[in-house]
Amino acid sequence: MDRGKPGTKRHVVVDRTGTPLGLSLSGANRHDSLMLALTVDAVPPVRRGRGRPRRRPDKLHADKAYDHRRCRSECRRRSITPRIARRGIDCSERLGRYRWVVERTLAWLNRFRRLTIRYERREDIHLAFTTLGCALICFNQCKRFC
Repeated sequence: MDRGKPGTKRHVVVDRTGTPLGLSLSGANRHDSLMLALTVDAVPPVRRGRGRPRRRPDKLHADKAYDHRRCRSECRRRSITPRIARRGIDCSERLGRYRWVVERTLAWLNRFRRLTIRYERREDIHLAFTTLGCALICFNQCKRFC
């Protein structure tokens, strides 16, 4: 973070229930669309049945900040169907059906005080604490569904 808005943005890929699948951090002055490829590539492989493990989701719902030709082509290059709201065309109400799941996961992360106020100067330590928070969210999801 050299200039502009101080702070950190969390970019999270979640599934339908709000379980975090992939995470990346960036400076608050960086545009969201630049972090799409890194966040999608952060999803670890998951084995479903036989064959190669699937690394990425089938569809990706994103808000209007990701409405760029580059983001859509990066999704298609990774065999992901982009469902990105278009600026000036799509209304925010239709997107809200899917977006609230991500917002809820970010609120779960904000319950950890260490993540709400960033005390660490080093990004790798803050990423480790954020990953630990995601692991605790996954653990709570497992406890709730099992």
